[in-house]
Amino acid sequence: MTTASVATAAVVLAAGGGSRFTGPGHKLLAEVGGRPLVSHVFDAVIEADIGPVIVVTGAADLDELLPEGVIEAPNPRWDEGQATSLAAGIAAADRLGADAVVVGLGDQPGIPADAWRLVAGSTSPIAVATYGDRRRNPVRLARSVWPMLSAEGDAGARDLVRARPDLVDRVACPGSPDDIDTQEDLQRWN
Repeated sequence: MTTASVATAAVVLAAGGGSRFTGPGHKLLAEVGGRPLVSHVFDAVIEADIGPVIVVTGAADLDELLPEGVIEAPNPRWDEGQATSLAAGIAAADRLGADAVVVGLGDQPGIPADAWRLVAGSTSPIAVATYGDRRRNPVRLARSVWPMLSAEGDAGARDLVRARPDLVDRVACPGSPDDIDTQEDLQRWN
C-alpha cells in the first residue's frame, strides 16, 4: 500500500515508562483538570492541524485514549531511551513520505496548538520552540537531518540541536513547556 506524501507530520512521544512518577498508574493517564494528561497534548496537536498525527506508544496502554485518525507507532524498545521512540516516530513519518516532523512530548499539557503551528511553519532544518529563554518542545526536524539523529540514549534530538546550532531556528512560542514527571508536578497542574 502506498500513501501520498505529506509535507509535515506531528509526532507525539508517549512511550516512556515515567519512572520518576510514583503515583498509581502511568503518569500519562493521571488526571489534569479532570482528564488524562496525554489527552491535553492530543487535543493541542490535532487542533494545530499541521499534518497527520503519529503517537509513539510503549509502556502505557493508550488505546482507549487515542483520537480517531491518529497513527499509532508502537515502540517495543521504549525502555532503551527516548531516541528509540523518536526513531519509531520518524520511521512512521518516513512511511508517509513526510518532509519534516514536529515532535512533542505526551507529558507537556501546557503547550498550545499555536506553538505546534509556529514551529511547523519554520523552514529551518531544525526549529526549536522557545519559551522566554528556555528551548523546549515541540521541535521541527526536516528530513535532511533525520540521518544525523542518535539511535540510542535518552536525549532525543537534544544532542543534534547542541551539536549543530547552525541548523537551528529558535521559534518564540506561547504556553508553558513544563512537563509532568513527578507527583509534585501533577499537584502544581491541578
